[in-house]
Amino acid sequence: MEKKSELNGHALPESPSTEPILEKASWRQRLGEFLRKNLLVILTVSGVLVGVGLGMGVRTMALTKAQMTYFAFPGEMLLRMLKMIILPLVVCSLVSGAASLDTRSLGKLGGIAVGYFLVTTLIASSIGVTLAFIIKPGVGAGALNTNHLALESVSSDKETADSFLDLARNLFPSNLVAAAFRSYATDYKMVAIGNMTNGTKIYQKVPYGTESDGMNILGLVLFAMVFGVALRKLGEEGEELIRFFNAFNEATMVLVSWIMWYIPFGIMFLVGSKIVEMEDVVLLVASLGKYIFASILGHIIHGGIVLPLIYFGFTRKNPFSFLSGLITPFTTAFATCSSSATLPSMIKCVEENNGVDKRISRFILPIGATVNMDGAAIFQCVAAVFIAQLNNHPLNAGQIFTILVTATASSVGAAGIPAGGIITIAIILEAIGLPTNDLSLMLAVDWIVDRTTTVVNVEGDALGAGILHHINEQEQKKLKHLEDQRHPDHAWDQQHAEELCEVRVEAVANTQAQEETSPLVTHQNLSQEGAPEAIESVL
Repeated sequence: MEKKSELNGHALPESPSTEPILEKASWRQRLGEFLRKNLLVILTVSGVLVGVGLGMGVRTMALTKAQMTYFAFPGEMLLRMLKMIILPLVVCSLVSGAASLDTRSLGKLGGIAVGYFLVTTLIASSIGVTLAFIIKPGVGAGALNTNHLALESVSSDKETADSFLDLARNLFPSNLVAAAFRSYATDYKMVAIGNMTNGTKIYQKVPYGTESDGMNILGLVLFAMVFGVALRKLGEEGEELIRFFNAFNEATMVLVSWIMWYIPFGIMFLVGSKIVEMEDVVLLVASLGKYIFASILGHIIHGGIVLPLIYFGFTRKNPFSFLSGLITPFTTAFATCSSSATLPSMIKCVEENNGVDKRISRFILPIGATVNMDGAAIFQCVAAVFIAQLNNHPLNAGQIFTILVTATASSVGAAGIPAGGIITIAIILEAIGLPTNDLSLMLAVDWIVDRTTTVVNVEGDALGAGILHHINEQEQKKLKHLEDQRHPDHAWDQQHAEELCEVRVEAVANTQAQEETSPLVTHQNLSQEGAPEAIESVL
């Protein structure tokens, strides 16, 4: 077969001098294209590696606490920028997503999403408990205590019932503005209810509501979803407001794309400052090495085997090629330890690198970042069994089942912030009657375990979005096939109508046009040529 060379569409005579030049140029072009596409990923991963080296170097300088704070400042700025964008991103993307999906498909996809989240979290809890019983991290560590490691005690006297009631209360915030920065939390006070015969007063612990710092993301998520559905039901009247939320959402994603270029620099100092702040890591790892190993091994099994298998089972596609497009959000998750802070870059990468439908990703990822905590469920179960073994407290089948159910349920309410899962371990310990004073051991090494925890959390969200995107595509193909069978004559017309509809949606999203319709609401109008009488009668 004869090779032909072309330049600007014209055939060139083959010569030994031109061929190597073209090959060399194509090699350089390929390298340049690769670097251009993956520059952010390369910079982000490099930021982590440089941060480790920088932290190890600065650690030898014996900085004061104040100097450590100054050193951590660029990393702190990254976290503040990412947290700043969470509120508009979550609310606007959920309103847009809920309004763009048909009510029936919204219910179906929502049901599949909830089922996926519950099943994967339950599997994660089971892996955590199983590994804890196999590795036995707490056996033989009875001499280990907080005084020996010079740790501060962590107190938690919250009742299990009140923890779950608070979860329900936070679903329905009494004040939406306050929910942007505060959440409901139960506290207790001792109230005198009478006197004993010897005159001693009888006190009773009474729960009362307080406000704790931290965004009530669960309540905002529920409100945004229901509000989006309500706007969809309004039809034409709700279009303007839906268009507003859609434009707000697109503008937020532009801000995200700008912030993502700061991520490599911020991550470098975020990781470096954590290494500088470390206490005697050798003593901690030697004492709690088996606990750390059991938790991280659970994350590797769940994130490297279980979740990819579930994705493959649904889609019959290579899960690792899907995950390869998400290196930047995974690195961000590893550095920030916050699934909420990783949400902006996750949405951007899932849509741009993996081609997930915007309506699906912006509907499911904010919910997943709030309620889907597979990684947290693993380390919470390992921690619960570890503390039981530490206190020589044998666990029966009922208590093991309680750990599984409580870890699965409480991970829903776990805050998507660094060390957010530690609080929920207290709920599990209370449920099985174990002391919570050993929680400080978990807190001491949480900065190690929390990194892999967050990566698994966001991986579960991303694969869930991929699965829902695939299911949605399959449903659309089935419906189209059925429609084509019923009306074969209209198949061609329908295809062109859909293409025109897509063009119209894209064109109208950010511009004003005659007969303007929302890109998110399916609103059918007859053309002027088709039915002039109908339009006149309406007007």
